[in-house]
Amino acid sequence: MKCYVCAQEGKETEAAGICIVCGMGLCTRHMVREDVDLWEGGYPFPAQKLEKKLPRILCPECAVALKE
Repeated sequence: MKCYVCAQEGKETEAAGICIVCGMGLCTRHMVREDVDLWEGGYPFPAQKLEKKLPRILCPECAVALKE
């Protein structure tokens, strides 16, 4: 799998990870490691945000979107 962001820039770089949100392949230069909130609760909506966060690999676009 190749890095999607590099491919858009005309480069060919092997992906080292996948964005947990959109599934985009990412090289180490374009992957973003974020600690994402965890929610407890069931269907239809999570009821409570937990104190712990979970480390995740995101693409730059999803990392920005999750902060908004």
